[in-house]
Amino acid sequence: MSEDPTTYVGLDVHKDTIQVAVLIPGRSEILEWTEAHNAESIRRLARRLLREAPESVECCYEAGPTGYFLQRKLRSLGIGCTVVAPSLIPIKPGAHIKTDRRDARKLAELFRANLLTEVHPPSETDEAFRDLCRCRGQAQRDLLRAQHRMSKFLLRRHVIYQQTKHHWGTRHMAWIRTLKFEDSSSRAVFESYLLAVDQLSERLHQLDLKVAAAAEQKPYREPVAWLRCFRGIDTLTAACIVAELHDFRRFPNPRSLMAYLGLVPSEHSSGKRESRGPITKAGNSHIRRLLVGVALKNRHKPRITGPLLHRRQGQPGRILALADRAQERLYARFWRMTQRGVIHPKVTVAMARELVGYLWAALHPDALPTRPDPGSEKSCKAPGVQASPSPVPSQAASQ
Repeated sequence: MSEDPTTYVGLDVHKDTIQVAVLIPGRSEILEWTEAHNAESIRRLARRLLREAPESVECCYEAGPTGYFLQRKLRSLGIGCTVVAPSLIPIKPGAHIKTDRRDARKLAELFRANLLTEVHPPSETDEAFRDLCRCRGQAQRDLLRAQHRMSKFLLRRHVIYQQTKHHWGTRHMAWIRTLKFEDSSSRAVFESYLLAVDQLSERLHQLDLKVAAAAEQKPYREPVAWLRCFRGIDTLTAACIVAELHDFRRFPNPRSLMAYLGLVPSEHSSGKRESRGPITKAGNSHIRRLLVGVALKNRHKPRITGPLLHRRQGQPGRILALADRAQERLYARFWRMTQRGVIHPKVTVAMARELVGYLWAALHPDALPTRPDPGSEKSCKAPGVQASPSPVPSQAASQ
């Protein structure tokens, strides 16, 4: 068997430096050096790699806070570059010395042995849209913290809102603005907390408008509109799902997407012993949290409300059929598992995992409609749910 002519390069990337380890075919020694992490040094690195390598060059580095700038720059200079998942890099239990030089050499050797898992980076446009959605999520969490600080401050003063059950709405905020405190210290704290709530509320509102405006542009308009046909998914949730997953073609089937989102059970089996634990919680925690929230809204009987009917106008029949079928399946799953006495968190996660199959079927370009298995229809029947004649991809019904 002939030797692989490819030159493999491991890059240990930091903010200021790049540690390089090069495995050249036919040479026993590893070529190593350190480059600065800037545009000019990257061009110099590419020239040297092309000069040293007999044929093709393939680089790799770990995904991290430095993003995908290095990969895009190297590819523009004619160098192949792959970003790998840090959590899936094999680790030797007995190795207790870690340096940049060793890390770069390890990456090159594992890359040559095909033992690394590639990360599929978004395009620059997709990354910008994803950052906007994440910024909106961060503003929402900041607002929640500010509201908690205000509510706990008022509770310590035994100032309790009892007019309605819903807090932080129009009436609640109007009540808060009428509060007065005698001492100057409490007044200063109250005004600071109120200012923070007002500022973050306005910031969140402006980001909501920007996310909605971006979701109206191509290529996000169509997938966002399709996801809005599902119960519990509106513009912001749909935009976040599209932004975070960005390319459904990298998931060949629903199970791969479920595993990517960490919604599949963990397992530690050996021999005749099978042991399954809680979900792995791998991958994107933000999408997982959103899907659990959407699943909770599907625990009620299937129905189409006015806002949902408005969102579904003008959308393809295949998407509407999937959305209707998803409502029925998720409600049936909730009813059946609840009747068996399964605790609600497990039921909700199971519903979210099944919902992933329908989202994959809606957005994957290769998902073609097929008629559902009548046996699975009967097994998931719940009171008050009529069987839908709508076609659905067989993968979407997978457990």
